Amino acid sequence: MSAKSPAPYVDPLEHTPLHTLLVNTNRLQAMPIWLVVAIITFNAALVAVVWLPFGWIGLGVLLTFITAIGVNWAGLIGLQRTGRSFGPDRPTVIALAIVSAAVLVVLGLFSVPWWLPVGVLLVMTAIVYYSTWVEPFRLGVTRQKYQTLKLKADAPTIRLLQIGDIHVERIGPRERHLNKVIAELKPDVIVFTGDFVNLSNTNDPRSESDIRTLISQWHAPLGVYCVSGTPLVEPLERVQAFTKDLDNLKLLPNQWISLQTPAGALNFLGLVVTHDMKRDRDILKKMMMSAPPKGLHVLLMHPPDVAPEANELGVDLYLCGHTHGGQIRLPLIGAIFSSSHLGNRFIMGRYELGRTTLYTARGVGLEGLGAPRARFMCPPEIVLWDIIGTAI
Repeated sequence: MSAKSPAPYVDPLEHTPLHTLLVNTNRLQAMPIWLVVAIITFNAALVAVVWLPFGWIGLGVLLTFITAIGVNWAGLIGLQRTGRSFGPDRPTVIALAIVSAAVLVVLGLFSVPWWLPVGVLLVMTAIVYYSTWVEPFRLGVTRQKYQTLKLKADAPTIRLLQIGDIHVERIGPRERHLNKVIAELKPDVIVFTGDFVNLSNTNDPRSESDIRTLISQWHAPLGVYCVSGTPLVEPLERVQAFTKDLDNLKLLPNQWISLQTPAGALNFLGLVVTHDMKRDRDILKKMMMSAPPKGLHVLLMHPPDVAPEANELGVDLYLCGHTHGGQIRLPLIGAIFSSSHLGNRFIMGRYELGRTTLYTARGVGLEGLGAPRARFMCPPEIVLWDIIGTAI
């Protein structure tokens, strides 16, 4: 009797509520246009029932609702037509129609002044436009300084550029601007912390070609080093295809590499994330047992999920992404969701853990499947580090 083949690996994130929501909302894109229009019409009818008794004021509120939904829908389609982003329009416009109608019905039941529902619709439309047409393309450079006794104090500063989560669908204005900024910064070394491709495009040959075109232009004197991202988005074999035969960069699948610089050794450990917390912690522990004895130890891993263990094991600098900073953030509340096993604990930015400095980058690209290609109060970023040796 032949031995059974091992069961295929399943990313634990596949069974989370967030992924289930993305899959199911993405299916709404297959709805015929007439059905989407029917849903919008039904919600408009609810608004009419509440507001038309107010006469001309109610009619104005109803017409503003219909116009706002139409403008939002046209804007979402325009993103695709202009090549800015390629997310589904129908799930988002359905959600906007339902939410907008619910707000107007509640306001109407309380007999608020006419300008309040009109103002709410105008603000919502402005937010939709800003979060889809503007903020996703406001790529910024966050500058950080890291000082360490493990490098020589009299040596030149090492300029390290951290990039994460490009989530390519096609090369568009965001991707072209990214490569322009990278060329202008002239870093000494570049690291990429995973998620090359958008979840909607994992096996798309055009996306693979565009990824290779994009990353083949990344150059730095000390090299470009990458790790794979979430297996559900890009299994390791897909990342190997993205990077195959590109001599300007090196993929680090559970591997150390040591760079000799005038300041001393710069040691990078690249880990392949599985999102099985026990497996990820175990492989980190195993790899740290073979850490180079001298120099700065930098961990490159897609999520921040093993930060407590990295601190215990003596990692100096932990660079990651995965969370997108929440991608959609609300005033006072912050991120409304997180794909990290640790929730919002390390959602974005710099954290000093004791022995380890952690930085979770907001990333460059956007979530896929049914998610709106939007950012709000969470613009994309790349991070330029000045790594400086200090004396005792």
